[in-house]
Amino acid sequence: MKPLDQQLEHEIEDGKEMTFLEHLEELRWHLIRAVGSIAVFALIAFVFIRTIYDKIILAPSKPDFWTYRMMCELSKKTGYADLCVSQLNFTLQSRQMAEQFTMALTSSLMIGLIGAFPYAFYEVWKFIAPGLRSSERRAARGAVFYVTALFLMGVLFGYYIVSPLAINFLANYQLDPRIVNEFDISSYIGTLATLTLGCGLTFQMPIVAFVLSKIGFLTPAFMKEYRRHAFVVILIVAAIITPSPDIYSQILVSIPLALLYEVSIWVSGYVERLRLKESQEMMERGEYDD
Repeated sequence: MKPLDQQLEHEIEDGKEMTFLEHLEELRWHLIRAVGSIAVFALIAFVFIRTIYDKIILAPSKPDFWTYRMMCELSKKTGYADLCVSQLNFTLQSRQMAEQFTMALTSSLMIGLIGAFPYAFYEVWKFIAPGLRSSERRAARGAVFYVTALFLMGVLFGYYIVSPLAINFLANYQLDPRIVNEFDISSYIGTLATLTLGCGLTFQMPIVAFVLSKIGFLTPAFMKEYRRHAFVVILIVAAIITPSPDIYSQILVSIPLALLYEVSIWVSGYVERLRLKESQEMMERGEYDD
């Protein structure tokens, strides 16, 4: 169990029953601390925003980005020349007076959200956990760690895989050579943020499976029965979020999503085994009491 979860469990054991108004007050302070942590990270990001733009945010718009270099290496090994990205045919522009400053604030907030996510989620979970039964808390042990890890993995996947593939396709797609791609900086940032944060949320699939299985809405048998349907949906989603027509890009995105689905099946089975074990223990205690 991770340090944050150990601290949380200790605080739960020392807790006491509170009134409705005390619960609201407690929630208010948890939210204040969560939002405060996001604000701190956003402020730090704003101070170093020019370096962040050069090294991180605008990096996928350059042909020497790590993903594009790896794609070129892969093209040499597979002989599929179209896989290599040698140029990105677009320029970025700002057509409104306050747009660059607005994008600096927006980008700082986005980075603050990502950077503060572990602590912000810990504060939210710290409020929710005392309302759970002891068996539910044991089943959800390590929730802060797993949710954070999956979110950060999704963000990295979105930044290094999905976003470059989408940007490469959209930048090089032309209806006619006379049409020049000149994108507003807000459009570029919006695409990058949507794909990156979207993947961070998509990677929460095992957590969603855990919650739905816990309330009895989802079972491993159901997920196994519709596995083929799920894989078809995954391929469709991969085709949507990777507009590039080559099959390599779609497979590259589909594999992690398929693995997440398999992990979700295991998570659902784990919850079902815990439920059966608890039911059996309750029956045994009932027989003993009789």
